[in-house]
Amino acid sequence: MVQAAFPRVQVSDVESLHGGLRNTNLKLRIESLAGPIVLRVYRHDPMLCQKELDLLRMVARAVPVPEVIHAEPRGIEELPPFALMRFLEGIPFRELKRSGDAAAIAQAAFSAGETLAAIGRFKFDKAGWIAPGPSVTWALPDGFVDSCLESPNLQRRMTAELRKRTRGLTSAISSLPEEMRLVHCDFSRRNVLVRPGDARWRVAAVLDWEFAVSGSRLADIANFLRYDLQSRPVAEPHFSAGYASAGGDLPDEWRYLTKLVDLVALCEMLTRDELPDGVATELVELVRATVEHRDPQLG
Repeated sequence: MVQAAFPRVQVSDVESLHGGLRNTNLKLRIESLAGPIVLRVYRHDPMLCQKELDLLRMVARAVPVPEVIHAEPRGIEELPPFALMRFLEGIPFRELKRSGDAAAIAQAAFSAGETLAAIGRFKFDKAGWIAPGPSVTWALPDGFVDSCLESPNLQRRMTAELRKRTRGLTSAISSLPEEMRLVHCDFSRRNVLVRPGDARWRVAAVLDWEFAVSGSRLADIANFLRYDLQSRPVAEPHFSAGYASAGGDLPDEWRYLTKLVDLVALCEMLTRDELPDGVATELVELVRATVEHRDPQLG
């Protein structure tokens, strides 16, 4: 894979990068190259490589993203699709959050808000799943949350009483105005890479664009603030201030609306076959907290 871009070179070091749930990411050091690179191997849907390449090319001037050095979206012979990218120095926002450095966290959260506003300025002609192109193909069917609530996996993990109360909020979700903005769909503390700059901490890169859709900006806001408790906020109010300063508009009662939108993602995750019990318990508590209008009680 490396020699497709750099013939006759030697790989001097390989390090697995943790965090990728569906693809393999390796940090490589190559003889004769000044800095490390990342080899990203797409192990599932082969179309995701081309989708991600197209999105990175589209947003690169407005959003900090990794530079692509070489890619083979169709693979080579028996090899799966892959891309070689510049390695970017930085740490995930969640790691900075764990440090407890309030000033650094506030600066990085502000920058994350600015970055998300820039992402939301890209728009499509309809809502739905983004395919290579980038182009929008299929949209979520009406009653998607209801169909998730009927899933045997979800029903095994969630009580009938909570499913009923969650179903009662589906009309509120469906009544939200339709949007057709670029939504990263995994704008989480894991995929937002940050680092200190000359004056303040900033976003170094937004990683993993494979799940991007055209839809509501509230989905990415909900993802980033999912674990930011209103009683003990950490990213807030810095994140929303950065978002607003970069031209992002927030509707009235936006925090509650993001919780409603997040129910779609939470319920979908609870339908999956391979879901650790601890993760399932956490997701159910997030759903219950939304239904009961309170902060989640998480370990």
